[in-house]
Amino acid sequence: MQISEAWLREYVNPSIDSEQLVAQLTMAGLEVDSVTPAAGEFTGVVVGEVLSMQQHPDADRLRVCQVNVGQAEPLQIVCGASNVRPGLKIPAALIGAQLPGGLAIKKSKLRGQESCGMLCSEKELGLAAESPGLMELAEDAPVGVDIRDYLGLNDNIIEVDLTPNRADCLSVEGVAREMAVLNSLAFAPQAIDPVIPAIAETLPVNVEAPEACPRYLGRVIKNVNAKAQTPWWLQEKLRRCGLRSLGPLVDVTNFVLIELGQPLHAFDAGKLDGNIQVRWSRGETLELLNGQTVTLDDSTLIIADEAKALAMAGVMGGNPSAVSDDTHTIFLECAFFSPEHIAGRARRYGLHTDSSHRFERGVDPTLQARAIERASQLILAIAGGEAGPITEAASSDHLPVRAAILLRKQRVQKILAVEFADGQIAEILQRLGMAVQTHAEGWLVTPPGFRFDIAIEADLIEELARLYGYNNLPSSTLYMRSALSQAPEALVEIDRIKDLLVDRGYQEVITYSFVDEEIQQIIAPGETLLALQNPISSELSIMRTTLWCGLVRAALYNLNHQQNRVRLFETGLRFKQNQDATQQIKTLSGLVLGNVYPLQWSEQNRKADFFDVKADLQAMFGLTGVAVSFKPAALPALHPGQSAELVTADNRHLGWLGMLHPALEKQLGFETQV
Repeated sequence: MQISEAWLREYVNPSIDSEQLVAQLTMAGLEVDSVTPAAGEFTGVVVGEVLSMQQHPDADRLRVCQVNVGQAEPLQIVCGASNVRPGLKIPAALIGAQLPGGLAIKKSKLRGQESCGMLCSEKELGLAAESPGLMELAEDAPVGVDIRDYLGLNDNIIEVDLTPNRADCLSVEGVAREMAVLNSLAFAPQAIDPVIPAIAETLPVNVEAPEACPRYLGRVIKNVNAKAQTPWWLQEKLRRCGLRSLGPLVDVTNFVLIELGQPLHAFDAGKLDGNIQVRWSRGETLELLNGQTVTLDDSTLIIADEAKALAMAGVMGGNPSAVSDDTHTIFLECAFFSPEHIAGRARRYGLHTDSSHRFERGVDPTLQARAIERASQLILAIAGGEAGPITEAASSDHLPVRAAILLRKQRVQKILAVEFADGQIAEILQRLGMAVQTHAEGWLVTPPGFRFDIAIEADLIEELARLYGYNNLPSSTLYMRSALSQAPEALVEIDRIKDLLVDRGYQEVITYSFVDEEIQQIIAPGETLLALQNPISSELSIMRTTLWCGLVRAALYNLNHQQNRVRLFETGLRFKQNQDATQQIKTLSGLVLGNVYPLQWSEQNRKADFFDVKADLQAMFGLTGVAVSFKPAALPALHPGQSAELVTADNRHLGWLGMLHPALEKQLGFETQV
């Protein structure tokens, strides 16, 4: 996440420099990846005002301007921008100025007319990739002031790599709150006065899935000017956070998203048919704002009207109800969607948005009223209009309730080995926004709504350690008795087996323990599957019951990269569901395809077969001295005529060996025997 240091310091301004601030955030768990200047290096640019303008006598597209730059006399500057006009205030580069890219401003003549400077666009100052004309400053911009000071360009952009549990810091206010805690400074959230309704118009909201959307707020705002110019200060704050300006309505919702951490969405009310519904999809097709058309399954929460789907809840809006330059009335949405009903939905459709990123991790369920009022204020100030009252649909039974956690003083001392002073623990926790009550054993602590990551006593102890400073915790040498026992000769270190396999031409791979359900069902049909509640992707949604799934995918990957001789092995856990519990079984698996030998001239090659792999297994078991026999047996994934079960002398099952079933080879995409 990109964030402006100057914006952070508007909330809380500790007496430390940028380098100390970055180190402090990193040590507190908010790892800073990079710090870059907010603007390119340039000097000698001031606020100027165009006093008068005349057509250049020898060039149709050039104009000769008299520009006030705060000096005794105006400067004559020749300019070719189409938007130059008398009264306009612009950045003016004086003689001797240095602009980004190494451009030095000198007195020159353009088609015979003397030019004593240059009027600048955002692109020429390195503030935008493209710009249509001169950068237009506010009418009250003070003439002669250095443009870096006026625009606040002496700023740093801090990129923070947040871990998934710290969703509370996915906003300027969240990081500023953390800065205040780390520096023992007071922090007060921005005061946001409610907008007084100017009209009575509302749009009824019906939430059919309160378990997924416990709170939904909406407001109608009429007579907005969607063509209004977003103020430069707001555009610049968005730019420094990695977002570009898309018009006042979208800019405001993006601004509040970054400022408070609450996603919002503006619908064009003129494109809505009837009331708003929050419900599960019924198989609708929706064209999204990015142009992608998706067919929504019944586990996807949507926003709809009485005729059609409008948006994927918490993920992305749809084109049919998108705002445009012709929009006059909007319906502003601000909701709390429960993380468990949003998590994974965006990835299922190949999406990842700022909204889904936050809702998946958890948004403060008490933030919606503040956010919609803040967005309403900004829209009215920038685009005009009249706001109606807020419509709210809430289900208190489904809103998250933060339970009190018992934090034991003895447990804190045992884990951290720190003797905190009386009241110090309660003071630290209260600075973090937690409600603290004394208890016979310590404290009863209730986390705030924005800290979804704090649920157990260990989480609270971690917070104490984080703020106390991990580097301040005492360290001690670990002393313990080393009880070494003699291993039976039949037990061999796994590294010896790995070395043997490498010597025989195999390469070790490490694959995910979670696999594609489709491949799992193909290779091991009938197995009881362990599904992940929050998978990385739909292709990694099941815990593997066999290591063959990962080996097969690795082999296909190699074949697709012109590696026609593949010999792989893997050691790891496979997972088997019993009635009472889940077993984690240590397993060794291997896969061979292609020629027996690497490409060479001295010996005729051939395809590897059943007996080559059997020889590898016999060599491996030869290390242990355990007698192993190969009994003909059938397994659905293996060729019925080329498969065997590995058993010991006392008939104990060890594993399977065989050629992959021809039908599976074809189904998985192999063109050679495996």
